[in-house]
Amino acid sequence: MTAGPLWDPAAPGVLRLPSGRLVRGRGLRHPMPAGPLPDFAVRLLGKRPVEPPDGALEVHWLRWPDFRLPSSDAQARQILTEAWQRAASERVELTCAGGLGRTGTALACIAVLDGVPPQEAVAYVRAHYHHRAVETPWQRWYVQRRFHP
Repeated sequence: MTAGPLWDPAAPGVLRLPSGRLVRGRGLRHPMPAGPLPDFAVRLLGKRPVEPPDGALEVHWLRWPDFRLPSSDAQARQILTEAWQRAASERVELTCAGGLGRTGTALACIAVLDGVPPQEAVAYVRAHYHHRAVETPWQRWYVQRRFHP
């Protein structure tokens, strides 16, 4: 559990879910934003990250190739559910290389867990995170038809 405040809701990349939980998305190609570090981070990458720790207390890897879908539905559900649960009291961050496709898709899945109807989750994330989030038709399909809590 975080010792300090949760994310600043006005900070770049921070998505406020309908429940009020805050989750930050970002691209690993971009510098770490100013402010507190995440308590729990999820790396959405095709290969296991070989990066120096960026200060997150706990980092999980979800195998998710670029422009594709998660390699394991069960693992995606488990990790994204944990991220959603932990966002109630911790700083949770989701990242891929660019911060839009995989990160946007994962954020939309978390929005579904938070009560946003699957058919509205992509639009919700595009309106409240980034207008280009969830880049491919199959990523939209995954949120709307495949990802169920």
